[in-house]
Amino acid sequence: MSESSRVPLHHSSAAPNTVSRRLPPYRGLVAVDAKDFTGYPAIEHSVISEAIPELLRISFEKAGIPEIWQERRFPDSTGDGYVFGFDPRMMPFVVHPWLAVLQDELTAFNVHSTGSLRIRLRVSLHVGPVTDSGAEFDGKGTARNDTHRLLDSRPVKAMLAASSENITQVAAILSARCYEDAVLSGYTGRHRDHFLEVPATVEGKNFAQQAWLYVPAPSGNLYDRRVLGDRVIADHEAPQREEQERPRAEEPSHGGTTVIHSDRGNVNSGTVHGGQSTHNVETRGGDHVGGNKAGTVQGNQGDQVQGDKNAGPR
Repeated sequence: MSESSRVPLHHSSAAPNTVSRRLPPYRGLVAVDAKDFTGYPAIEHSVISEAIPELLRISFEKAGIPEIWQERRFPDSTGDGYVFGFDPRMMPFVVHPWLAVLQDELTAFNVHSTGSLRIRLRVSLHVGPVTDSGAEFDGKGTARNDTHRLLDSRPVKAMLAASSENITQVAAILSARCYEDAVLSGYTGRHRDHFLEVPATVEGKNFAQQAWLYVPAPSGNLYDRRVLGDRVIADHEAPQREEQERPRAEEPSHGGTTVIHSDRGNVNSGTVHGGQSTHNVETRGGDHVGGNKAGTVQGNQGDQVQGDKNAGPR
């Protein structure tokens, strides 16, 4: 580092928001973590730790972007995973095709692996300023912390757990910044409809961000409360409830024909085959009908009442 670019000691050690300083360089960040690592016997831990970087290297090469692996910044093995920084301009290629190629490589590895060893990976992608001067302890900053929080968040864990181990080997989560810069901008070769917005939270941590899930080979049920969270489910179901509860316009009566409305029940005329379930059907007299009706129904179903239904015998 030249004398002119060196940061004075009193500046580098000053408290936050007291002295203006240059931002650290922006880096793309990728972190991976193996599902159920601690569930494997200890003798297999080293095998998994060694296999993950090799699988990453091969997948970057097959995706046509070997330079991302060759030029990776502040690489670090976490035992059950791996993390490193890269040129953020390459993020669209990391999103696609790399994630899909990684899915293929893990599928091949798991098919041909001996014994019961299977490697399924969660992946988090983020971008932001982190230290990167070539020093031993580079890669520090809020962006690095958030990358690991996203990796440990409930949606991506639940997605991998809820999917088939025979089909889905990769579940990725993208930060809002990553999604907006690489996907929503149109630079990534995957339509934004491939991505699912989720609330990313981590149990026991003060962390809550909007993020996007991407699963190259989905299986099981993507639309799951364990994945999306109750708030997202409620937002999704609200328009449907509004449509169901919207009052219907009165239909005119023609030629003496009686028009019957049943917003929350069943009206049968003719033949009904199979079973029917009726709940919470109200009449003007305050009756409640619940239970099941089955079999064949001929004509109109229900009593015809003249006068006061609740009046006793005269």
